Amino acid sequence: MKTTTKNSAILGAAFLMATSAVGPGFLTQTATFTERLGASFGFVILVSILMDIGVQLNVWRVIAVSKLKAQEIANLVMPGMGYVLAALILMGGLAFNIGNIGGAGLGVQSVFGTEPVAGALISGVIAVAIFLSKEAGSLVDRFAQLMGFVLIALIIYVVFSTNPPFAEAAVRTIAPEKIDAMAIVTLVGGTVGGYITFSGAHRLLDAGITGQENLPAVTKSSVQGILAASVIRVFLFLACLGVATQGVAMLADNPALTPFVHGLGDTGRIIFGVVIWAASITSVIGCAYTSVTFLTNFHPFIAKHSRYFIIGFIAISTLVFATIGRPAQVLVLVGTLNGLVLPIALTIILIAAYRKNIIGEYKHPVWMAVFGWFVTIAMAILSVVTIYKYLVG
Repeated sequence: MKTTTKNSAILGAAFLMATSAVGPGFLTQTATFTERLGASFGFVILVSILMDIGVQLNVWRVIAVSKLKAQEIANLVMPGMGYVLAALILMGGLAFNIGNIGGAGLGVQSVFGTEPVAGALISGVIAVAIFLSKEAGSLVDRFAQLMGFVLIALIIYVVFSTNPPFAEAAVRTIAPEKIDAMAIVTLVGGTVGGYITFSGAHRLLDAGITGQENLPAVTKSSVQGILAASVIRVFLFLACLGVATQGVAMLADNPALTPFVHGLGDTGRIIFGVVIWAASITSVIGCAYTSVTFLTNFHPFIAKHSRYFIIGFIAISTLVFATIGRPAQVLVLVGTLNGLVLPIALTIILIAAYRKNIIGEYKHPVWMAVFGWFVTIAMAILSVVTIYKYLVG
């Protein structure tokens, strides 16, 4: 593989993971928790970043060394588990992709004043067009990188229009006044949970960047992905903190819009439209791509025509949103169940990390495994608590 092609795939995988994480829910969560926790939300972000890195280091390395997709690894760890994992990923992916398409529609509406359904249909067509190309893989890489840079640049611009208290944010990131464990779970699950856990790793696998000889590149890409998503999170947090400390209440129906409108007026609304569209369309692409990678090893026909299955996934998501709308109750239920995907997936990966029939002679770092088990146990406990609260109302 040419060095330039390899470097593009490495950076593309990082941004695919990052932009998959940064969807409409990501923007809303950040604004909501900033209003609730103030500057102390910086501590939650810091803890979640460390946990995210622990997750991705384990997952990406084991997939790269084994040269197998997550569902294949799961079936080797426990026969049939790969099908369970694939079902969880697909169920959550389809439900959330409907929300992602909806977010893209809202973005088009903010910029051009169209109806959300029209914006969603236009966005769906753009996403489909990318996968119609024979160079879909490299197009996905370049599109993810472009949208990632657009997101970062626009949000940084908004930060300086809201004048946040940088010093207080820095202090409370280390010494918080409030700590919200459920906020940490929400952020970790939203950044590296569900299909996002495997998006970048599966992209590197498809690009042929595997084996122990490529571990430095795999490690670099996994950390780049987390840092890219985290940079967007931090700057959005600062933008929201700027308006929150001025006593401005977040808009109830669209909290993430608040700093854009407050800081820049009507121009801010347009910029927000671009931001949420970029966040949503890349999540649509990342979700569809990753979800279908969980089907490709089940039948040669799917592997051969994976592009068309991805297109079908996007088309179904778009049509469901256009005809039925975003099914809120389904999204809440699937989102709650999706929280269990991360501990299940990590458990599979951490067991696989010490199975010679999966990873051969590779020696997985003990510190990395310990870190992984810590995240697994913490997320499992808190996910069960969340589901219990949901069931009992």
